[in-house]
Amino acid sequence: MIRFDKVVKYLGGHLVLDGITFEVDEGETFVIVGPSGAGKSVTLSHITGLMTPDSGSVIVDGQNVSALKGRALEKFRSGLGMLFQSGALINWMSVEDNIALPLVEKTKMKRTDIRSEVDKILSMLELEGINHQMPSSLSGGMRKRVGLARALIMKPRILLYDEPTSGLDPVMSRKIDGLILSLVADSDRTSLVVTHDMNSALSIGDRIAMLYDGRIVECAPPEEFLKSDNPHVQEFMKASGQIP
Repeated sequence: MIRFDKVVKYLGGHLVLDGITFEVDEGETFVIVGPSGAGKSVTLSHITGLMTPDSGSVIVDGQNVSALKGRALEKFRSGLGMLFQSGALINWMSVEDNIALPLVEKTKMKRTDIRSEVDKILSMLELEGINHQMPSSLSGGMRKRVGLARALIMKPRILLYDEPTSGLDPVMSRKIDGLILSLVADSDRTSLVVTHDMNSALSIGDRIAMLYDGRIVECAPPEEFLKSDNPHVQEFMKASGQIP
């Protein structure tokens, strides 16, 4: 479904991705962890086509992403759902209008049908009745869930999460984890999550990859990842409180 093959990326003369290779299977939740600056968000940007490799390739659902242009790239992106770290809501638009925006821009659905779809998504995420609230009135956790609702509204096959629990308290973080797990259980969506939250990674991931200094130094299911003897993994796990 998603395949990185020896991807190299420089930014400002600095090597950010150093020949990374990995593959995400259809229906899998693949989690990338690592310290700040390790290249996690840059990896996501290659999947969406916002960045292209200096060498190597990124293949998503059989398509070479860097070769897509214009309408082909737009059509490809319509099959992706993205939850940004900040939620990335448009502050001057209501919750309903934020969520509805992809349907308004990319479909010819009637407004009444769009409202119905928004209501369904809000209900699924336990956000009923906030349609007309503005983003500034929402808590951090609610903004994340509204951002997730917008990511889901086009029913994408692939969901990308950039630090979904960042800035949230432990209770809300685990609630977001639960939502991610429920979305996997209810569909065959493929999910790629980048996070520094090891509690989240261990809870939701089918496999966890450690990105360190632009390289993947470990990739394993959670129970095996916990037992890794890689020193960078060990250091990260200790800092996260997962091992003494």
